[in-house]
Amino acid sequence: MRRVLASSLAFLSAVAVISAAAPSAEAQQRQRPGQQGGPGQDGEDEPEDRPSRLGALRQVNAGPCPYVKILYDAARYVEMADNRPALANIGYTGEFQGVRSGCSYRGDDPIRVEINALANFGRGARATEGQHTYRYWVAVTERNTAVLDKQYFDLPVDFKGGQTASVEIERSVVIPRANTTISGSNFEILIGFEITPEMAEFNREGSRFRVNAGTATPPAQ
Repeated sequence: MRRVLASSLAFLSAVAVISAAAPSAEAQQRQRPGQQGGPGQDGEDEPEDRPSRLGALRQVNAGPCPYVKILYDAARYVEMADNRPALANIGYTGEFQGVRSGCSYRGDDPIRVEINALANFGRGARATEGQHTYRYWVAVTERNTAVLDKQYFDLPVDFKGGQTASVEIERSVVIPRANTTISGSNFEILIGFEITPEMAEFNREGSRFRVNAGTATPPAQ
């Protein structure tokens, strides 16, 4: 089994498994302005009124789906002037609130995974523009080990004059399989923001500012 899996992973590393060919920008992400939310947990359930393409995905799997989750260290994006965690120093913020996924494969077909994630964004005291482009990534790994493929995507957010906004992100991932013995359980799909080492450390320590940080008036200097 290990020999077969190694052969499959060697093949995977030579191809792009994350599909960037979505039908349109609106199919990749839909903005929901003005919605606020609290901190999310990796893979937590979404609100029931959340639209999703996952219902159209036929569940004809030869085995389990890959595990899809938000990487904790990169789940939040918090800009801080001089890396000082004070409310008056906060610029733009972002936070993944949760992710849904579904997959389909049978025989030796590739594993097709549809991902639907929700992210909330905020403008802090240091945010001067009504629009901001965030950057996030999607990575496919051999479960708990090597990264097989990782791609980055720009996410423009228009706050439309408000302090917060919500955006739905949709991505397709296709994972080739060497043969029928390779199941989705061999793989893991991770999602996160592109952040600085200082931001990652801030997240790792469990510190946070809510995405509505910009709604508070900074204290007078």
